Amino acid sequence: QVQLVESGGGLVQPGGSLRLSCVASGVILSLNTVGWYRQAPGKERELVASIGIGVMTVYPDAVKGRFTISRDNAKNMVWLQMNSLKPEDTAVYYCNCKQPFTGVTYWGQGTQVTVSS
Repeated sequence: QVQLVESGGGLVQPGGSLRLSCVASGVILSLNTVGWYRQAPGKERELVASIGIGVMTVYPDAVKGRFTISRDNAKNMVWLQMNSLKPEDTAVYYCNCKQPFTGVTYWGQGTQVTVSS
C-alpha cells in the first residue's frame, strides 16, 4: 500500500519561510516524478514544484526563485523549501507521486499553509 505523508505546514507571516516534508512508503520516490501541488479555497489544484527521476525540476512562474524542491533518495523523502512567502501562497499543499510508465498517481492527505500577519 502506497502512502505519502506530508508535514511542516503552519501559520507564517508574509516574508517568512516554511519547509514541507513528504515521506513515502510502498513506493520508491527516486523512480517516479514527485510533485508538490496546492489548492486554495475556491481554486483548482495547481503544481508548485516537481522533480523528475533525475534532477530536473520544474517551477511555475508564481513560485520560481522562492520555492525549491529536493529529494533524499536514502530517506525516500521529498522536501519543499518555501521562502519569501506571500498571502497568496495560502493553500493546502499536497505531495504527489506519478509512475512514469503507467501514469498511476498517488496523493498525500495535504498540509495547510497559511501566510498571514
